[in-house]
Amino acid sequence: MRHITLILAPWGLLVMLWYAIAYSGLINPALVPTPHAVAAQFQDLLFNGRLLRDIAMSTQRVALGVSLGITAAVPVGFMLGWYKDVRRFIDPLINFFRALPPIALIPLVIVYFGIGEIAKVAILFYATFFAGVIVMYEGVAQISPIFVKVSRTLGATDAEIFRKVIFPLTIPHILTALRVALGVAWATLVASELIAAQQGLGAMIQNASSFFQLDIIYVGIICIGFIALAMDVLLRRLSKRLVAWQDRIE
Repeated sequence: MRHITLILAPWGLLVMLWYAIAYSGLINPALVPTPHAVAAQFQDLLFNGRLLRDIAMSTQRVALGVSLGITAAVPVGFMLGWYKDVRRFIDPLINFFRALPPIALIPLVIVYFGIGEIAKVAILFYATFFAGVIVMYEGVAQISPIFVKVSRTLGATDAEIFRKVIFPLTIPHILTALRVALGVAWATLVASELIAAQQGLGAMIQNASSFFQLDIIYVGIICIGFIALAMDVLLRRLSKRLVAWQDRIE
Protein backbone atom coordinates (compact mmCIF):
# COMPACT_ATOMS: atom_id res chain seq x y z
CA MET A 1 0.00 0.00 0.00
CA ARG A 2 2.84 2.38 0.85
CA HIS A 3 4.47 1.73 -2.53
CA ILE A 4 1.19 2.31 -4.41
CA THR A 5 0.50 5.46 -2.39
CA LEU A 6 3.93 6.90 -3.19
CA ILE A 7 3.30 6.29 -6.90
CA LEU A 8 -0.25 7.68 -7.02
CA ALA A 9 0.13 10.59 -4.59
CA PRO A 10 2.03 12.93 -6.97
CA TRP A 11 -0.59 12.41 -9.67
CA GLY A 12 -3.39 13.12 -7.22
CA LEU A 13 -1.66 16.31 -6.09
CA LEU A 14 -1.15 17.36 -9.70
CA VAL A 15 -4.86 16.88 -10.51
CA MET A 16 -5.85 18.81 -7.37
CA LEU A 17 -3.51 21.65 -8.36
CA TRP A 18 -4.99 21.59 -11.86
CA TYR A 19 -8.53 21.91 -10.46
CA ALA A 20 -7.41 24.67 -8.09
CA ILE A 21 -5.97 26.69 -10.97
CA ALA A 22 -9.03 26.09 -13.16
CA TYR A 23 -11.49 27.24 -10.47
CA SER A 24 -9.36 29.94 -8.84
CA GLY A 25 -10.56 32.69 -11.15
CA LEU A 26 -6.98 33.88 -11.59
CA ILE A 27 -6.96 32.58 -15.17
CA ASN A 28 -9.70 32.79 -17.75
CA PRO A 29 -11.60 29.44 -17.52
CA ALA A 30 -11.59 29.23 -21.31
CA LEU A 31 -7.79 28.95 -21.19
CA VAL A 32 -7.63 26.09 -18.66
CA PRO A 33 -9.94 23.13 -19.38
CA THR A 34 -10.72 21.09 -16.28
CA PRO A 35 -9.39 17.53 -15.85
CA HIS A 36 -12.85 16.02 -16.32
CA ALA A 37 -13.34 18.00 -19.56
CA VAL A 38 -10.01 16.69 -20.85
CA ALA A 39 -10.96 13.17 -19.75
CA ALA A 40 -14.26 13.45 -21.65
CA GLN A 41 -12.41 14.60 -24.77
CA PHE A 42 -9.94 11.73 -24.36
CA GLN A 43 -12.82 9.24 -24.20
CA ASP A 44 -14.44 10.74 -27.29
CA LEU A 45 -11.20 10.65 -29.30
CA LEU A 46 -10.45 7.14 -28.09
CA PHE A 47 -13.79 5.64 -29.08
CA ASN A 48 -14.06 7.35 -32.45
CA GLY A 49 -10.78 5.67 -33.40
CA ARG A 50 -8.76 8.78 -34.20
CA LEU A 51 -6.62 8.77 -31.06
CA LEU A 52 -5.49 5.17 -31.43
CA ARG A 53 -4.38 5.85 -35.02
CA ASP A 54 -2.48 8.95 -33.94
CA ILE A 55 -0.78 7.09 -31.07
CA ALA A 56 0.17 4.20 -33.35
CA MET A 57 1.61 6.51 -36.01
CA SER A 58 3.64 8.60 -33.55
CA THR A 59 4.93 5.51 -31.74
CA GLN A 60 5.98 4.00 -35.07
CA ARG A 61 7.88 7.14 -36.04
CA VAL A 62 9.60 7.40 -32.66
CA ALA A 63 10.53 3.70 -32.63
CA LEU A 64 12.03 3.92 -36.12
CA GLY A 65 13.89 7.16 -35.44
CA VAL A 66 15.30 5.92 -32.13
CA SER A 67 16.27 2.52 -33.57
CA LEU A 68 18.20 4.09 -36.43
CA GLY A 69 19.69 6.82 -34.21
CA ILE A 70 20.94 4.47 -31.51
CA THR A 71 22.21 1.91 -34.03
CA ALA A 72 24.43 4.64 -35.49
CA ALA A 73 25.22 6.34 -32.16
CA VAL A 74 26.55 3.29 -30.29
CA PRO A 75 29.60 2.57 -32.51
CA VAL A 76 30.33 6.27 -32.98
CA GLY A 77 30.06 6.93 -29.24
CA PHE A 78 32.25 3.92 -28.51
CA MET A 79 35.00 5.17 -30.83
CA LEU A 80 34.85 8.66 -29.33
CA GLY A 81 34.97 7.29 -25.80
CA TRP A 82 37.67 4.69 -26.34
CA TYR A 83 40.05 6.48 -28.72
CA LYS A 84 41.18 9.82 -27.32
CA ASP A 85 42.62 11.07 -30.60
CA VAL A 86 39.34 10.40 -32.41
CA ARG A 87 37.49 12.22 -29.62
CA ARG A 88 39.73 15.29 -29.87
CA PHE A 89 39.27 15.32 -33.65
CA ILE A 90 35.48 14.89 -33.83
CA ASP A 91 34.25 16.23 -30.47
CA PRO A 92 33.91 19.88 -31.65
CA LEU A 93 31.77 18.78 -34.60
CA ILE A 94 29.58 16.56 -32.41
CA ASN A 95 28.94 19.39 -29.96
CA PHE A 96 28.30 21.85 -32.78
CA PHE A 97 25.57 19.75 -34.38
CA ARG A 98 24.18 18.64 -31.01
CA ALA A 99 23.46 22.27 -30.13
CA LEU A 100 21.33 22.83 -33.25
CA PRO A 101 17.61 22.45 -32.50
CA PRO A 102 15.92 19.95 -34.82
CA ILE A 103 13.09 22.38 -35.54
CA ALA A 104 15.60 24.76 -37.14
CA LEU A 105 16.50 22.08 -39.68
CA ILE A 106 12.94 21.50 -40.90
CA PRO A 107 13.27 23.74 -44.01
CA LEU A 108 16.43 21.89 -45.09
CA VAL A 109 14.88 18.50 -44.34
CA ILE A 110 11.90 19.36 -46.54
CA VAL A 111 14.24 20.40 -49.36
CA TYR A 112 16.34 17.23 -49.18
CA PHE A 113 13.78 14.60 -48.10
CA GLY A 114 10.41 16.04 -49.11
CA ILE A 115 7.37 15.96 -46.82
CA GLY A 116 6.88 12.22 -46.47
CA GLU A 117 7.68 9.83 -43.65
CA ILE A 118 11.42 9.90 -44.40
CA ALA A 119 11.57 13.59 -43.48
CA LYS A 120 9.84 13.02 -40.12
CA VAL A 121 12.07 10.07 -39.26
CA ALA A 122 15.14 12.07 -40.32
CA ILE A 123 14.33 14.76 -37.73
CA LEU A 124 13.93 12.12 -35.01
CA PHE A 125 17.10 10.35 -36.14
CA TYR A 126 19.06 13.61 -35.93
CA ALA A 127 17.85 14.35 -32.41
CA THR A 128 18.39 10.84 -31.04
CA PHE A 129 21.74 10.24 -32.74
CA PHE A 130 23.56 13.13 -31.09
CA ALA A 131 21.90 12.54 -27.72
CA GLY A 132 22.95 8.88 -27.88
CA VAL A 133 26.51 9.68 -28.96
CA ILE A 134 27.08 12.05 -26.05
CA VAL A 135 25.77 9.60 -23.43
CA MET A 136 27.65 6.69 -24.99
CA TYR A 137 31.06 8.27 -25.28
CA GLU A 138 30.90 9.86 -21.83
CA GLY A 139 30.09 6.44 -20.38
CA VAL A 140 32.77 4.56 -22.31
CA ALA A 141 35.40 7.19 -21.46
CA GLN A 142 34.82 6.46 -17.76
CA ILE A 143 35.63 2.74 -18.09
CA SER A 144 38.81 2.12 -16.14
CA PRO A 145 41.78 0.94 -18.26
CA ILE A 146 42.70 -1.41 -15.42
CA PHE A 147 40.18 -3.95 -16.74
CA VAL A 148 42.01 -4.11 -20.08
CA LYS A 149 45.44 -4.26 -18.46
CA VAL A 150 44.45 -7.10 -16.17
CA SER A 151 42.87 -9.02 -19.05
CA ARG A 152 46.01 -8.70 -21.16
CA THR A 153 48.14 -9.77 -18.22
CA LEU A 154 46.02 -12.94 -18.00
CA GLY A 155 46.61 -13.63 -21.69
CA ALA A 156 43.33 -12.46 -23.25
CA THR A 157 43.36 -11.48 -26.92
CA ASP A 158 41.94 -8.16 -28.15
CA ALA A 159 38.81 -9.93 -29.41
CA GLU A 160 38.30 -11.64 -26.04
CA ILE A 161 38.84 -8.36 -24.20
CA PHE A 162 36.21 -6.65 -26.30
CA ARG A 163 33.71 -9.52 -26.09
CA LYS A 164 34.11 -10.43 -22.41
CA VAL A 165 35.22 -7.16 -20.79
CA ILE A 166 34.45 -4.04 -22.82
CA PHE A 167 31.08 -5.04 -24.26
CA PRO A 168 29.52 -6.07 -20.90
CA LEU A 169 30.78 -2.83 -19.34
CA THR A 170 29.19 -0.77 -22.12
CA ILE A 171 25.73 -2.39 -21.86
CA PRO A 172 24.60 0.00 -19.06
CA HIS A 173 25.69 2.96 -21.18
CA ILE A 174 23.90 1.62 -24.25
CA LEU A 175 20.69 1.29 -22.24
CA THR A 176 21.14 4.77 -20.77
CA ALA A 177 21.71 6.18 -24.26
CA LEU A 178 18.53 4.42 -25.39
CA ARG A 179 16.53 5.92 -22.51
CA VAL A 180 17.84 9.41 -23.20
CA ALA A 181 17.21 9.01 -26.93
CA LEU A 182 13.61 7.95 -26.32
CA GLY A 183 13.00 11.02 -24.17
CA VAL A 184 14.56 13.30 -26.77
CA ALA A 185 12.56 11.63 -29.56
CA TRP A 186 9.22 12.17 -27.83
CA ALA A 187 10.23 15.75 -27.04
CA THR A 188 11.06 16.28 -30.73
CA LEU A 189 7.96 14.50 -32.04
CA VAL A 190 5.80 17.61 -32.40
CA ALA A 191 8.57 19.34 -34.37
CA SER A 192 8.96 16.36 -36.71
CA GLU A 193 5.21 16.22 -37.33
CA LEU A 194 5.16 19.85 -38.41
CA ILE A 195 6.23 18.48 -41.79
CA ALA A 196 2.78 18.08 -43.39
CA ALA A 197 1.73 15.26 -41.07
CA GLN A 198 -1.88 14.14 -41.34
CA GLN A 199 -1.71 11.66 -38.46
CA GLY A 200 0.17 11.51 -35.18
CA LEU A 201 -0.06 13.12 -31.77
CA GLY A 202 2.03 16.09 -32.87
CA ALA A 203 -0.24 16.63 -35.87
CA MET A 204 -3.28 16.36 -33.62
CA ILE A 205 -1.86 19.02 -31.32
CA GLN A 206 -1.01 21.31 -34.23
CA ASN A 207 -4.46 20.95 -35.79
CA ALA A 208 -6.16 21.55 -32.43
CA SER A 209 -4.10 24.70 -31.86
CA SER A 210 -5.40 26.12 -35.16
CA PHE A 211 -8.97 25.88 -33.84
CA PHE A 212 -8.14 26.78 -30.22
CA GLN A 213 -9.25 23.31 -29.00
CA LEU A 214 -7.29 23.36 -25.77
CA ASP A 215 -8.80 20.15 -24.41
CA ILE A 216 -7.50 18.22 -27.43
CA ILE A 217 -4.08 19.83 -26.99
CA TYR A 218 -4.05 18.65 -23.37
CA VAL A 219 -5.02 15.14 -24.48
CA GLY A 220 -2.14 15.03 -26.96
CA ILE A 221 0.38 16.31 -24.42
CA ILE A 222 -0.77 13.87 -21.74
CA CYS A 223 -0.65 10.94 -24.18
CA ILE A 224 2.91 11.80 -25.21
CA GLY A 225 3.96 12.03 -21.57
CA PHE A 226 2.39 8.73 -20.52
CA ILE A 227 3.65 6.78 -23.54
CA ALA A 228 7.17 8.10 -22.96
CA LEU A 229 6.86 7.24 -19.26
CA ALA A 230 5.68 3.70 -20.04
CA MET A 231 8.60 3.14 -22.41
CA ASP A 232 11.06 4.47 -19.86
CA VAL A 233 9.68 2.17 -17.13
CA LEU A 234 10.03 -0.84 -19.44
CA LEU A 235 13.61 0.13 -20.26
CA ARG A 236 14.48 0.55 -16.59
CA ARG A 237 13.14 -2.90 -15.81
CA LEU A 238 15.08 -4.34 -18.74
CA SER A 239 18.21 -2.57 -17.49
CA LYS A 240 17.84 -4.14 -14.05
CA ARG A 241 17.71 -7.60 -15.62
CA LEU A 242 20.58 -7.09 -18.05
CA VAL A 243 22.95 -5.41 -15.60
CA ALA A 244 21.97 -7.19 -12.40
CA TRP A 245 25.63 -8.11 -11.96
CA GLN A 246 26.41 -4.42 -11.40
CA ASP A 247 24.45 -4.35 -8.17
CA ARG A 248 26.36 -7.36 -6.87
CA ILE A 249 29.70 -5.73 -7.72
CA GLU A 250 28.71 -2.51 -6.02
